[in-house]
Amino acid sequence: MSVDQGPARSASPGETPAERADRNFVELLQGFRVAVTGVQVLFAFLLTVPFAPGFAKVAAADRTLFYVALTSAAFASMFFIAPVAQHRILFRQGLKEPLVQRANLYGMIGTLALAISMNAATLMVIDYLFAGPLPIITAVATTGLATWLWFIEPIVLRAKNA
Repeated sequence: MSVDQGPARSASPGETPAERADRNFVELLQGFRVAVTGVQVLFAFLLTVPFAPGFAKVAAADRTLFYVALTSAAFASMFFIAPVAQHRILFRQGLKEPLVQRANLYGMIGTLALAISMNAATLMVIDYLFAGPLPIITAVATTGLATWLWFIEPIVLRAKNA
């Protein structure tokens, strides 16, 4: 999936393909800054959790949720940081457009990994604090909201705009 499907929709007048790729890359990185901050705070918090005194009391199912939250936060960080690292290696090689397309894909994968991490961490904490159906209800609600806001709503808008 590329960043922009139609040249007329997003190209500025007189903008060359190289200028467009530069602009698209900058726009992607601006968006990543928001996500990276969130995932790094979550990841840092998750890295400290096993060292807390109460972690020994965490049930096996919650440890599995912790594993999912921690590893998906790590994956999200890697996918959000990868375009910057690749840009450094590919600098001045004339490969900006493939880098932009790859960065867009990595951003979507990173966003999915972040949603998984946030929902697993939330479920783990709610499950630790409350018995009964509340943890599952909360997990369904947060997963549904993230899915709607981050994926379905923009896909619907994209389809209407096609």
